Amino acid sequence: MKLGLSLGYSGAQMDLPVERVQLAERLGYDSVWTAEAYGSDAVTPLAFLAAKTEKIKLGTGIMQLAARTPANAAMCAGTVDAMAGGGRFILGLGVSGPQIVEGWYGQPWGRPYYRIKDYVEICRKIWRREEPVTHDGKEISLPYTGEGAMGIGKPLKSILHMNPDIPIYIGSGKEASVRLTGEIADGWLPLGFVPGSLDEYKPWLEQGFERARKKGEDKGWHNFDIHAGVFVDVDPDVKAAIDRLKPREALYVGGMGHRDKNFHNDLMCRRGFADAANRVQELYLAGHKQEAAEAVPDEWIDLKSLMGPPARIKERYKAWDDCGATSLTVRSAQEEAMHVMAEAARLNVQR
Repeated sequence: MKLGLSLGYSGAQMDLPVERVQLAERLGYDSVWTAEAYGSDAVTPLAFLAAKTEKIKLGTGIMQLAARTPANAAMCAGTVDAMAGGGRFILGLGVSGPQIVEGWYGQPWGRPYYRIKDYVEICRKIWRREEPVTHDGKEISLPYTGEGAMGIGKPLKSILHMNPDIPIYIGSGKEASVRLTGEIADGWLPLGFVPGSLDEYKPWLEQGFERARKKGEDKGWHNFDIHAGVFVDVDPDVKAAIDRLKPREALYVGGMGHRDKNFHNDLMCRRGFADAANRVQELYLAGHKQEAAEAVPDEWIDLKSLMGPPARIKERYKAWDDCGATSLTVRSAQEEAMHVMAEAARLNVQR
């Protein structure tokens, strides 16, 4: 099992924990991941980290489709990868949600299934430089010929000779998008993945693999990465660790999305906590954030996290080690947690 370190996105003040990333690299972590919502972006921190590290892979988890055209996403990924020495960047993509897509980026929600398909194809055409890029997609076309076009757009080929094999991972969780991930992506950033859940997703991924093979591609479990994520909090008091994560969970389950369109709430329902998910959302949207956090079940937090003293974390890590993922991304600000996870995963630990 490879380990990654998740940094997420910054809060009100820009915070990039360079020393923590350098520690992860020394401990043998394979990758570091940034994110974006509607504040700090996912790419700029990775460019800075590329100059402060030597070999750890640099992933976006995720880069939001609406934030950039596919050409700009390909340019960002190719540029940072080149500055990092090549072979280090992982382009993690996701659609985000309609509140952010339309409210922050001013883009239509549209048909995200086809948008991400077009997006991935265009990125790969740009990196491979086989010919000037054209694309006739259901959501995105190059050159642009839609409303407001002058009609003189020219197919172009990237000036910079970028790494043609930058891996693309997709953040997804529903049947159609997971199937598409298996078909067109090199890896998967699963939403709501916990030990025992791979059986739910396995048929969808295999259907995607089969679609790719029908197009002549070598695609299957042997060359497909699954990067699961887990919250880790080292504390002799398990209950205290669980309680610390509840406000964040209440935010996502209760308020990160519209009442009728919240992927995090949907996932909690799918995992058997529907009554609690509905109650958390009801309280959060009514402005009762503390009560919403208190309504998050301990069992839900414990299911998706590794909490407690080191011995408990290492014992419960075994279920994650056998869950079918190829990598596990650690979500923690604790250096102790990074050490404990490195020991649990049997990395080449150097203190």
